[in-house]
Amino acid sequence: MPKLVRLYIRQSLIGFALSALFVGLLFAFNVANLWHLVSHSPSGWLAGVLLFMFNGIVFSGVQFGIAVMSMGRDDDDDHGRRRPYVAPRMAEALAPIPVRADEPRMRRR
Repeated sequence: MPKLVRLYIRQSLIGFALSALFVGLLFAFNVANLWHLVSHSPSGWLAGVLLFMFNGIVFSGVQFGIAVMSMGRDDDDDHGRRRPYVAPRMAEALAPIPVRADEPRMRRR
């Protein structure tokens, strides 16, 4: 199995485990009277499953994004500078050149 697929499956499992923890805490602390709504409704189990699944999708996507973005290498040579370094000899060659405008600008109406 390719490494990227293994990484995706692992991060998805971590995301769904976090979703289970999150939904469990929501039910345990009875946030917005959620446990009462789920336990006293005939289709409350469906709401609980959907809450788990949709949070699992979100958490696994975020988990995979964090994992992929943390894999990057720092290939920059600028060491945090915003503009690229220009050698002093090159600064003269890159000096702005004044240009005359013989024609007047058109006026907007």
